[in-house]
Amino acid sequence: MDAHTKPNAPVLDSYWMPFTANRQFKAAPRLLESAEGMHYTSADGRKILDGTAGLWCVNAGHGRRQIAAAVERQLTTLDYAPSFQMGHPIAFDFAERLAEIAPGGPDNRLDRVFFTGSGSESVDTALKIAVAYQRAIGQGTRTRLIGRERGYHGVGFGGISVGGLVNNRRVFPQLAGSDHLRHTHDLSRNAYVKGQPEHGAELADDLERLVALHGAETIAACIVEPVAGSTGVLVPPKGYLDRLRAICDRHGILLIFDEVITGFGRLGAPFAADFFGVRPDIVTAAKGLTNGAIPMGAVFTSRAVHDALMHGPEGQIELFHGYTYSGHPAACAAGLATLDIYRDEGLLTRAAELETAWHDAMHALKGLPHIVDIRTIGLIAGIELASRDEAVGARAYDVFVDCFQKGLLIRVTGDIIAFSPPLIIRKEQIGEIVSVLGDALKRAA
Repeated sequence: MDAHTKPNAPVLDSYWMPFTANRQFKAAPRLLESAEGMHYTSADGRKILDGTAGLWCVNAGHGRRQIAAAVERQLTTLDYAPSFQMGHPIAFDFAERLAEIAPGGPDNRLDRVFFTGSGSESVDTALKIAVAYQRAIGQGTRTRLIGRERGYHGVGFGGISVGGLVNNRRVFPQLAGSDHLRHTHDLSRNAYVKGQPEHGAELADDLERLVALHGAETIAACIVEPVAGSTGVLVPPKGYLDRLRAICDRHGILLIFDEVITGFGRLGAPFAADFFGVRPDIVTAAKGLTNGAIPMGAVFTSRAVHDALMHGPEGQIELFHGYTYSGHPAACAAGLATLDIYRDEGLLTRAAELETAWHDAMHALKGLPHIVDIRTIGLIAGIELASRDEAVGARAYDVFVDCFQKGLLIRVTGDIIAFSPPLIIRKEQIGEIVSVLGDALKRAA
């Protein structure tokens, strides 16, 4: 008996699923009923090795009792309290703990934290803070926001405006004045690279082109993912982020790192800002913030950005912005427990210990059918497949379904397979991922 025939199978009609071909899925659903450690359990009782940390978020693995217990305690103590013109202690405690590991380390002082409910909310918050900062320092003409082609910054109108994934933008209007750098993906020069590619730092000079086109006095901020995840693992060329930082400094433009994916140990350092040694002015976070247990996001800002808004009458709201669930008590409890696990188990740096084994295993797939590129950094991998004629994404989707049936969860975007397993993964499980994927690629048409 499988998930389609068991008498207690759920009715699927009412739930309009996100980022899903609903009719296709409901004709042959893939349902997950429980999770523990590195594995999900499907509705038909099969163990599914999680190669994607859920959706880039379950960094410490599934079913962490410590997080569940912390949430239960908080819900029975204070389930909810508003954060407008009042507060609750656990939100301040969580912000202080985050400040201790803030992106870039203590010298960079990105230790002012604004809580949100998701990565998308974090991005829109960061963009609003950037515009408010420029206005606060007397640069009110700076309202333009620069993103990058093939970037993903969530699904708010701000995020899709600076994002560069066509399908996110095709139906919906965007904010006036947004513009985009070229992406950094260059298969002709940078295929099959472990770590950062050698070629492409000069692509950061695209920001100079946009300054010349629009005028620096119109540009508030430039936002990039240090490693672009949802578009298929695009790793920044050596020197690219440093060059972007220098151009922003030269023209008074704030640099925002979207670290919703790279934050909390994914590259072997607490944040990509630490890994690359480049200091942004604002950093967005979510996903690994609470190990995916409860939705939550955060925005880290430098003290310079924060303090610029702390002027005027003391009774004045400095940033007229926030959410009902900013600093939600149960989410903060989940976050504090998550930080304890990261600290106690060394997970914020564990990807650095596994990096060589991970890279070697993934690149061992080179030469298998349909693969045109493999790129790895930290505990992330992107495996790009040749597309079928007139059917972009179909081959990778078929591999995704095949792997799921054989007990492995992968993520696909177009014809790119992305891996980002929980940071607790063992070397033998890395081998299992490669084995299952390799067999699926051999079967793929």
